Amino acid sequence: MEALWDDAVRALGGVPRPTDLCERYTEPHRGYHNADHVRQVARDAVALCAEHDAREIAVVTLAALAHDVVYDGKPGDDERRSAEWARDHLTGAGVATGDVTRVENLVLATLTHEAPAGDRLAEALLDADLAVLGSDPAGYERYRAAVRREYAHVPEDAWRVGRAAVLTSLVKRDPLYLTTTARERWSAPARHNLTTELESLTSGNRN
Repeated sequence: MEALWDDAVRALGGVPRPTDLCERYTEPHRGYHNADHVRQVARDAVALCAEHDAREIAVVTLAALAHDVVYDGKPGDDERRSAEWARDHLTGAGVATGDVTRVENLVLATLTHEAPAGDRLAEALLDADLAVLGSDPAGYERYRAAVRREYAHVPEDAWRVGRAAVLTSLVKRDPLYLTTTARERWSAPARHNLTTELESLTSGNRN
């Protein structure tokens, strides 16, 4: 993960400096939003940007690596602080202001999960962040259980209500994925997984 970060910094003309990237993504309270997740988001985002130039690939890689670097279970605050972390570290590495702003804005796009019109990098990053929803059933169950562990402090009844609200909002998204490649690859299994979990929450069959 640090190597990915350093290579992307160099691609943008910066000089890599030590970060606490690995330490943050291995914090004990992270069940899902951990190093495995962020590496997968980076891989998927880059794959969805295959036609882009090396500079854009570096930008989306840095945004993917930074997008959950602060994760305290506080939606909105986490994304803003992650964007600030990216800005501070990239500025310190000598990355050009325009590229720093681009990375920062991509991280902030994960707050609403809405991409500015025509922003293909944002579309790729947001689709990569939701790629797990299109996993096979076993992979989706691992994801579901990992997220529940992050919210182990939340009583079951409250968890069901909150989780059902999140799933309902995802089911209503049309399209769920913004890029053609992601829609073709993940839309059908994602909608199946989401509706299956939602039904289990309302029927009381899942812990």
